[in-house]
Amino acid sequence: MQKNGNVILFPKWQTTLEEESLSALKQKKYGEALEKLNKLLSYQINNHEIIIGKLICLMELEQYDEAQDLCEDVQKQKDEHYFQYVHIYLTILFQTSQYKLLMDQVEYEFETNEVPMPVKEQFQQLYDMSVQMNDQLNVEQSVSYIKELLDAVNEQNHSLQWRLVENMKKMKAKPDIQVMEDLLTNETVHPVTKTAIFQWLQEKMFSESVTIHKLNVRHTVFPTDITGLESHIFIKQTILVIGELEQKNPSLYRMIEKLLYRYAYVRYPFMPSNDDFMLIAEALISIGEEYLNLHNSEVQSKEVLQYIEEIKMCETLYLSIIED
Repeated sequence: MQKNGNVILFPKWQTTLEEESLSALKQKKYGEALEKLNKLLSYQINNHEIIIGKLICLMELEQYDEAQDLCEDVQKQKDEHYFQYVHIYLTILFQTSQYKLLMDQVEYEFETNEVPMPVKEQFQQLYDMSVQMNDQLNVEQSVSYIKELLDAVNEQNHSLQWRLVENMKKMKAKPDIQVMEDLLTNETVHPVTKTAIFQWLQEKMFSESVTIHKLNVRHTVFPTDITGLESHIFIKQTILVIGELEQKNPSLYRMIEKLLYRYAYVRYPFMPSNDDFMLIAEALISIGEEYLNLHNSEVQSKEVLQYIEEIKMCETLYLSIIED
């Protein structure tokens, strides 16, 4: 006998429910079958046949969210039916266009489990189809994003411009080079958005020259020839100068790190002269002390004051688009 609270399910009733649910399944009465299977499950009668029966019903009734949740739960048991549950899970992901998640799951299975050959071939087939479908979706989504991006430029919606570029980067989409080159020289496009576009070209190993106009500077550069932002020598040298503050005043050090990154992000790829990193470090410390209400009566040189003004301007530009 199986118990559910104070109610007892006698073996005969269990057999009847199992037979009726199987009969309903065969007659494709999936709603009726699901109701009877749920009744059995409520009494903790959850053998493999009942789980598979419920998954079939949920999929036929297009209740994919519940089917996906059930698959994820039963996979945790790692029993002898594991790969069958994974196969059903992958099928659900494919039918619901969750191609990236499907690809991640197949890669996980191949890396961590010894997948039997017939099953491995089925998984590979689903993986290959998902790659094609995902690429197609990305192309369609990119076309839509490009249109939105151009609209956002016309409407001077700067934060939307940056988000759209970042979305396309995350999709690993291929940039429309002509559009991107036009945006990099368009004076109305926000410098933060231009940084995102330039980094996108770098990620795609774009080796031809591009012209960038930002912060009243116009230069032609090769994206693949420019050191990445976070490993740029300008940032490394400046961090080296302020390094002792990490122990003396951790709060000030963290504040200066943020100021430095934001300043560099807005300027990138046009970094200050390597000869000026001491002046910039001094300016950053002065701003950090000001922001943290630390007393600083030291008179700054003209060059440092100029950098203070520039760093604050870049800070404002950065925070107008990106919320840390």
